[in-house]
Amino acid sequence: MKKLSWILFSLLAIVAIALTACGPKAEEPAQPAATEAPAQPAATEAPAQPAAGGKQVEVFSWWTGGGEAAGLEAMIKVFKAKYPDIEFINAAVAGGAGTNARAVLASRLQAGDPPDSWQGHAGQELIGTYVAGNQIQPLNDLYESEGWLEVMPETLIPLISDNGNIYSVPVNIHRANVLWYNPKILADNNIAVPTTIDEWLAAMETLKGAGVQPLALGEQWTKMHLLETVLLGTLGPDAYNGLWTGTTDWGSPEVKVALDNYAKILTYANSDSASLSWQDAAQLVVNGDAAFNVMGDWAEGYFRELGKTPETDYGWAPVPGSVGVFQFLSDSFVLAVGAPDPEAAVAWLKIAGSKEGQEAFNPVKGSICARTDCDKALFGVYLQSAMDDWASNIVVGSLTHGVVANDSWKSEIDTALGLFIQNGDVDAFQSALVAACKASGPCK
Repeated sequence: MKKLSWILFSLLAIVAIALTACGPKAEEPAQPAATEAPAQPAATEAPAQPAAGGKQVEVFSWWTGGGEAAGLEAMIKVFKAKYPDIEFINAAVAGGAGTNARAVLASRLQAGDPPDSWQGHAGQELIGTYVAGNQIQPLNDLYESEGWLEVMPETLIPLISDNGNIYSVPVNIHRANVLWYNPKILADNNIAVPTTIDEWLAAMETLKGAGVQPLALGEQWTKMHLLETVLLGTLGPDAYNGLWTGTTDWGSPEVKVALDNYAKILTYANSDSASLSWQDAAQLVVNGDAAFNVMGDWAEGYFRELGKTPETDYGWAPVPGSVGVFQFLSDSFVLAVGAPDPEAAVAWLKIAGSKEGQEAFNPVKGSICARTDCDKALFGVYLQSAMDDWASNIVVGSLTHGVVANDSWKSEIDTALGLFIQNGDVDAFQSALVAACKASGPCK
């Protein structure tokens, strides 16, 4: 049945591509599609039919390249050693931050064809989408049998719970508010690593005057990622948190200052950003073609895959204005309602939540364990610093990566952002963000 469903999906994708090819090349759209609804690419690996009488588990994610794919493969290796009789189907779909994969997943769920388990972000993406849609099953019994409540952070459990039920297995902790920089470029231009927004703007102006590309940026979701870090760096953690609870007014002068800062920062970005992936943009920094890039710490896994050396080819710091704050996200895996093979899915979740699975996955992925008992010596210098900051910093959630806003609100923000990228009108952007909060957020 899985193979038939996949074949039908692939045929539909091929027909769609063919129809697109027959038409004229589209101009830049007046309103960009939200990042949750891009074209749907085929998955990188089609499901295979299990051997007669065998079991299989289809796991859906967006980890198809760089340290992400390598980390997933490391965890799959642990799974296959533990469960050699269960065939693992890697149904990963390419697309930064899961933009493509989640569109494909939504179509499959709507069609009643769920994978056994899929990747989701802890927070409102999980609770406000999959739990609200009755699409995933509670995992309380699994947490009890595996003893996970003893080794998972107390601050994380509420983000994956609703009405006393726990709904996913976190595999990692990522940091969103990371400023990656090229140490040589900064040294050559006598620039200290900036700690405030004003220092950052001044540094980029100096670099621009010296003929150096100040900021590397990619496609639209990376611009949303930049936006959330600038909101945090300008407003501070309390007012930033208030944006998502209704205690900070999106129409306030303070938010206007943050949006003005964001508009200024965008003027220092590369002109071809719309055509670049996050990897492309990050690589500009480690190749010496740009000074700064704002990206989550999965970029560090990518840098190491490229053979780059930390503190030589790249350095890191909190995004200016957010020193002492850890803006986090967490990847997790769920058990589908109507999973084709729930026993195999539970076997996968046991590995995802295990110490062995997380120690295999995270050092390669470029993240730290969700568990608190992983061996710190397995991790490199950057990830060890992230562990220290996770344990000591103020913690806030990510917008782009599902923690603070549900899919509907995030989509409204993304639409407003797309229009702003085209017209540069800060006042209109702020008004649209106020409207988005009223439409889908706590400002109703």
